[in-house]
Amino acid sequence: MKYPLPPLNPLRTFEAAARLSSLTYAAEELNVSQVAVSRQVRVLEEYLGVALFRRLHRGIELTREGKELYEGISSAFQDIAIAARRVSRRGRRNILSIQSYTTFSQRWLIPRLANFHETHPNVEVRLSSSTAPVDFEAQNIDAAILSGHGDWPHLHSEKLVDIELIPICSPAFMESCELKSIKDLAKIRLLHSMARPNDWASWLAAAGATFDPSPGIRFDNSALAYEAASMNLGMAIAVKVFVERQIQNGNFIAPFDTTCKTGEGYYLTWPRNVTPSDTLLDFLAWMHKSLNSGSE
Repeated sequence: MKYPLPPLNPLRTFEAAARLSSLTYAAEELNVSQVAVSRQVRVLEEYLGVALFRRLHRGIELTREGKELYEGISSAFQDIAIAARRVSRRGRRNILSIQSYTTFSQRWLIPRLANFHETHPNVEVRLSSSTAPVDFEAQNIDAAILSGHGDWPHLHSEKLVDIELIPICSPAFMESCELKSIKDLAKIRLLHSMARPNDWASWLAAAGATFDPSPGIRFDNSALAYEAASMNLGMAIAVKVFVERQIQNGNFIAPFDTTCKTGEGYYLTWPRNVTPSDTLLDFLAWMHKSLNSGSE
């Protein structure tokens, strides 16, 4: 280096004292004693061969040389602080963008996000919902929760949970209808999700029923069908993991023990050609733990 730098620690100490016009305040900012600040300033003065401060009865005052030095280094220290803040990971909030289906978001993920934030306070989850095919190249997302068999050719997929179907209704609806066996479902109002149009047929086939389940009320997604069931409109067919809490606390009733695994599951996916971040892997591990433990 053509022009060697003065000792940096004394220079930093001088900058704080000059900016604050106080050795005491500089000591507080740097978390050292006032004696240490005075010593560092003296080291710099001896190195430069000039006095940088005039010691007054009630404080300090920059000399002409001190003013010239401070004006030359103050912006440099600001630039160093800004550059360090840009590259530092300390205190930075990692942003994790996840796309999910509306029902998965509403019925499982959102009620548990507070728990994820408690264990990962520096991660900001940005959640979007869509039933449209995911396009990682066009969308600014890190991962997507998809349902299927996990065989998407260009995606890496990690299974979260199997899709297991079960009929549900409200306690009030259960009291109002005469439901003694599965065949009695043909006499009551069935609630359907247009996003999962084959669920009733799949469950009835697994239960050995032969009637046509198509009559009833159809909703845009399963979350709306579950909401309608909670308002006594009829019997909905549900993905078990989405309604387990409501069954346990008595808000929903599952009148039959028969369940039906469709062979599909929910998966956390990301492009095969992308290495997942540590933040995404932490999110995946948290989801696995929550799903396996039933964590709320």
